Amino acid sequence: MTLVIDKKPKPRINPREDGDGSVQVHLDPATSIGTAKVFSVYGKGGIGKSTTSSNLSVAFSKLGKRVLQIGCDPKHDSTFTLTKSLVPTVIDILEQVDFHSEELRPEDFVFQGYNGVMCVEAGGPPAGTGCGGYVVGQTVKLLKEHHLLEDTDVVIFDVLGDVVCGGFASPLQHADRALIVTANDFDSIFAMNRIVAAINAKAKNYGVRVGGVIANRSKDTDQIDRFAEATGLKRIAHLPDVDAIRLSRLKKSTLFEMPSSPEVDHVQKEYMRLAAQLWTGGEPCEARSMKDRDIFDFLGFD
Repeated sequence: MTLVIDKKPKPRINPREDGDGSVQVHLDPATSIGTAKVFSVYGKGGIGKSTTSSNLSVAFSKLGKRVLQIGCDPKHDSTFTLTKSLVPTVIDILEQVDFHSEELRPEDFVFQGYNGVMCVEAGGPPAGTGCGGYVVGQTVKLLKEHHLLEDTDVVIFDVLGDVVCGGFASPLQHADRALIVTANDFDSIFAMNRIVAAINAKAKNYGVRVGGVIANRSKDTDQIDRFAEATGLKRIAHLPDVDAIRLSRLKKSTLFEMPSSPEVDHVQKEYMRLAAQLWTGGEPCEARSMKDRDIFDFLGFD
């Protein structure tokens, strides 16, 4: 089934917020991304979101798609395996011109990575100040001002850690599908449950839906699959705990640049299969989150 995406901004029929007590940075309709298919990648901190995002970007590019990856983390290392460096962030560049974006050129903040993947690091406000949602909004606005989204087929937002505030959830306002990276352990699945809740909160007012779960760094997937079955999620990929993946990041390379081996070839094929599946599209997951106590009891052992 082909994924049909309505890219028109969704009108806010009523003023309800995304969640109880929510104070959110809402999407300006003028900054909607356009015709590209947009994915936001979430998961517990340290679970491998940037590695997953970068290799998925390469897989899309090898399918002939024009890909833009946007890192949404103050440490701005989402794209370094693609560019082989820590590129300047959008916020750093804007500060240099006193936030006069008209003085910037695309090459000031967009960098070409491996196999033509275009890379942007949004960055973030200084620690303890500002809002990540503002940073994401300014980044998308800047890309639109320079017409950099018009010829893009796929946009991947790589978002830091668990969703703990509306700012970190703001990429969901732009995304068609949210992908959750998890491992086969309690903490990762607990974080995934909170992410599902955040996606559902944003889905009240925006077009984002849960696209599926990517099992990462896991030999087995039994606990992931059990939780998915109980909550309406669907595992769409399994990336085993292969040492070549860890080594690729140390070598500042994507997995597609690593020497061929049965393990590397297998994971490359899994990324290519996943990219093809996501491009073709399909029905989103009708996922529902558990209460914290319920998931504790569900996953815990006596």
